[in-house]
Amino acid sequence: MPFVTAPDGTRLFYTDEGEGTAILCLSGLTRTHRDFDPAMSVLEGHRLIRMDYRGRGQSDWADWKSYTIAQEAQDALQLLDTLGLQDVGLLGTSRGGLIAMGLGLAARDRLRGVCLNDIGPDLDPVGLTAIKDYLGRNPDFATHGEMAAAMPGLHPGFTDVPEARWLGEVANHFDETERGLQINYDPKLRDAVLEGGATPVDLWPFFDALAGMPLALLRGANSDLLAPATAAEMRRRRPDMLFAEVPGRGHVPFLDEPDSAFILQTWAAML
Repeated sequence: MPFVTAPDGTRLFYTDEGEGTAILCLSGLTRTHRDFDPAMSVLEGHRLIRMDYRGRGQSDWADWKSYTIAQEAQDALQLLDTLGLQDVGLLGTSRGGLIAMGLGLAARDRLRGVCLNDIGPDLDPVGLTAIKDYLGRNPDFATHGEMAAAMPGLHPGFTDVPEARWLGEVANHFDETERGLQINYDPKLRDAVLEGGATPVDLWPFFDALAGMPLALLRGANSDLLAPATAAEMRRRRPDMLFAEVPGRGHVPFLDEPDSAFILQTWAAML
């Protein structure tokens, strides 16, 4: 399995598939590289690099105080350096989009362009509360199938999602054990997020640092984390930004919906 080792000794898992312009895919807060399974066929013809953040998926668990956006951005740069990549496109889902914006300010010369999946500089408190409610806790389901059947009720913002998709999502992000479903990330991530959220940061300068590069934004039409007003302000500041509001999706679109696919392919062609 491919791993890159961070300066503190933490081994970080990644995949590197395809040929063409390199796109680094940065997943959601508690998620893994499997977040981008649906995007693989959409972005065929490009080199897709996907990583598991420290403490998630197949990467090592580390000191929970290192589970920060700043450290995860440094880990991403370490991966690029290891692969000998000077610049890449960044596709960031949720937490991954925050990391992408951070890199836009700290390492702009390494970015060819950024696509943000249901994330912006302002985070809706409704969505933040929902994340804090489940973060670091195992779900009350015994099997993947049991949880998949409950997903439409757990995620009312999503419509017309096939049962097989829900089953795949659950299987990707929870381990089935004798004790029931278990999260596949370090539970201490909860401590890191709750402590980090104590000091709010103005993220608009990070978004503005993406000026001059190809930029795209996807918003789930029923998202509880990226408010319509935030998306509108992002579009006002960047009128050239590619944008789609994906119907029947909350936080976050899967990336293979027709509207998502069109924006992704158009953006990737600009890199």
